[in-house]
Amino acid sequence: MTSESHGLSLWSIMYRLQILICTALMLGVTALIVIQVILRYVFHAPLMGIEELVSFPTIWLYFLGGAQASMERSHIDCGILKVYIKSEKALKYMNILKTLISFIICIWLTYLAYGYFLYSYHVWKTSNLLYIPLFYGESAIFICLLLMAIYTFVELKDYITSSKRSKFDEGREI
Repeated sequence: MTSESHGLSLWSIMYRLQILICTALMLGVTALIVIQVILRYVFHAPLMGIEELVSFPTIWLYFLGGAQASMERSHIDCGILKVYIKSEKALKYMNILKTLISFIICIWLTYLAYGYFLYSYHVWKTSNLLYIPLFYGESAIFICLLLMAIYTFVELKDYITSSKRSKFDEGREI
């Protein structure tokens, strides 16, 4: 069962929720910057702290964008292997290996981010001007890396299932 066959289940809900959150964050960042530009250049009275406030949704946008790319399987890929490897079977195995390495790295980074998440929660640092807890921005690192690990695991499972299915199809008489 691939991630696409989950139907209108958790997968679709996660996708729509991430798109909705990213859209809201982009609109929020845009609104804050427009407000700052108007205040600074029209009224000559910049509002202190907007740059600090913008950093929180920006951090979430960067990491949620990475999670979204993992879910959509649209990360940047140079595709050099496709030039040199012509065998479809070998490419399938290379996809499994590539995704397995990505998953291992993602799990390792998620583990490190979890330690930082706990540290950030216990220390509860605040921003310099507005005294916003930095935990709200820093938590994006752990949460989104966890999402990336989950999406990479599903991708790995799909590649393995696809590889097994093609082995089964090769062994059948048609």
